[in-house]
Amino acid sequence: LLDTVPPALRDRMEVINLSGYTNEEKLEIARRFLIPRQLQEAGISSDLLDISTDAVLRIIEQYTREAGLRNLEREMAAICRKVARKVADGRTARTRITQRNLQQFLGPARFLTETQAGGEVLHIEASLSKGRGNLTWTGQLGDVMRESAQAAVSYARAQAKNLGLEENFYQKQDIHIHVPSGSIPKDGPSAGITMGTALISALTRRPVSRNVAMTGEITLRGRVLPVGGLKEKCLAAFRSGVETVTIPFQNQKDLEDIPRPLRNKLHFILARNMNDVLAAAFGDKQPGAASDDPPKTKTRAAKKSRRRSRPKGGREPTVPANA
Repeated sequence: LLDTVPPALRDRMEVINLSGYTNEEKLEIARRFLIPRQLQEAGISSDLLDISTDAVLRIIEQYTREAGLRNLEREMAAICRKVARKVADGRTARTRITQRNLQQFLGPARFLTETQAGGEVLHIEASLSKGRGNLTWTGQLGDVMRESAQAAVSYARAQAKNLGLEENFYQKQDIHIHVPSGSIPKDGPSAGITMGTALISALTRRPVSRNVAMTGEITLRGRVLPVGGLKEKCLAAFRSGVETVTIPFQNQKDLEDIPRPLRNKLHFILARNMNDVLAAAFGDKQPGAASDDPPKTKTRAAKKSRRRSRPKGGREPTVPANA
């Protein structure tokens, strides 16, 4: 953590940032290096053990939680040792590891695919109830994230007329913003536009598209400011099945850091302000929202997104966010 390094010392150092591996990169490293090395360590040949590609990907997604490869190699070592024990007992038949029998060797999956280290998808929920304008936030939010929630509420209040709301709506309703996985502390400004979208969705009773994720800091005037860790956030969004990712316009240069195969599978929307964010979130159902800048949305990468709206009623508005 650079914050723990004294500024005078940090100024005399060259900082090299290393991002995590993609699943495809982990797969190739496992096939070319990790598995052969663990076969040798266990004293067995590749003729006695075959691990399918789907099984390796399942181990990466559901049995390891890391940006690197240390735990992945440990899981491979565990499989190789169990097969070596079978060989020592006199079983010479080839063992094939697939998704179906993987649990017999490694036990139940340990992690959900949507909670990955090196990038994580957060689901932001907004709920309204009769009250006097109180704002409540839950989910172990840090100070910066709480400030983002307050900024989102202030933006909605300022744009009430343009959103088709009563100008004094906040005097009649209490607002509750919740980020699930409450046992995990969370902080940072990256969920600002997501909180604003979830809140506006609840206020206007308009569903948000299920396959849209977003990241960006919100200002009181509705501008979208850049954030860090874009590659990791896009990786997490892709792993969770998201097809469209809304990012700050000023993060356009960071798209070059995202592997080309991933860029080709995601549809990016570059947002300058909340107009662009709401257009991506609501599609044709966008409420009119004013902002300092005119809407200037650009798109990059090429998979056309299928928009599926959340049904009316039932669950509270929930927006996936890469925070």
